[in-house]
Amino acid sequence: MRISKSLIALAVLSLSVIAFAQPANPPQGGQQGQRRQAAPTVTTNPNAHDPVLAKEGDWYYLFTTGGGVIKSKDLITWENDGSTNVGGYWAPDIIYHDGLWHLTYAVSAFAKNTSVIKHAYNKTLDRNSPDFKWVETGVIVESIPYRDMWNAIDPNVIIDENGDPWMDFGSFWNGMKLVKLTKDLSAVAEPQEWRTVCARERAFFLDDNDPGDAAVEAPFIFKKGDWYYLLVSYDYCCRGINSDYKIVVGRSKDVKGPYLDKEGKSLTRGGGTVIASSSDDYVAIGHCGAYTIDGEDILVAHAYTIADNGASKLFVGNLVWDNDGWFTIEKRNK
Repeated sequence: MRISKSLIALAVLSLSVIAFAQPANPPQGGQQGQRRQAAPTVTTNPNAHDPVLAKEGDWYYLFTTGGGVIKSKDLITWENDGSTNVGGYWAPDIIYHDGLWHLTYAVSAFAKNTSVIKHAYNKTLDRNSPDFKWVETGVIVESIPYRDMWNAIDPNVIIDENGDPWMDFGSFWNGMKLVKLTKDLSAVAEPQEWRTVCARERAFFLDDNDPGDAAVEAPFIFKKGDWYYLLVSYDYCCRGINSDYKIVVGRSKDVKGPYLDKEGKSLTRGGGTVIASSSDDYVAIGHCGAYTIDGEDILVAHAYTIADNGASKLFVGNLVWDNDGWFTIEKRNK
């Protein structure tokens, strides 16, 4: 039986990610027993790729590609908090909805659209609680090479003003998609409603499995007041200090779009106002999440520094608003 290279790549990736994702500090109680936890590793300069943020109680929890979780009480000093320990794990998103924490994440073959987005839920993020347990519900969407011109990766879930959940996602190919979900966030709602919310010009004569130069990924929708803000990352990450990643934004009063930049250009036509690219000490800021937590508008992303030899490092910033309802990003100093 012949096995495609993409399936082999996916299998190898899944096994390697699962191996990486074993919990460093297993939960106390439950099936793990009363095992004593090792002293946590503490740092103010954590590695973090594709970070997303949540807060429960006094703790901020940061989820990243690979399944690792770190936590902090001040967004400055971080300590390891083990792993989600779910199988295969890229570009997660975390949201609290209807009494549960919902985790969406991708399993994918690198640089191909052999990808799925999966869903899991938990009652708490506190792994010392007897209620802590990630329950996997399965695949939400799947993209298949030579069938789909979209990629099931980089999910983000937003609840609209009517309480309906939507998932935006995508990487390269023909853009960022938006699809309505069921109330429990575990599947696509019927009848299905799909939309393109961001796209860059692409040479469509290319092979279906070649994304070309249409470099856009990592969508994230953030609601503030009457506006939905769509943040996406343009250009390339993962090349260390030679990366040219940048975050751009457009906004709409309807979660379904269209999303327009400050000049009125649609993100489906290559528009996008740049809000972050590099700073004095970071290069290629991108793949972000934005949140209002305890009255603060916070953005997390990954970036690179020369001193860290190309490792993905956590960038934490605050949204600074102007009178027209647009914002810039300033590195958080406190």
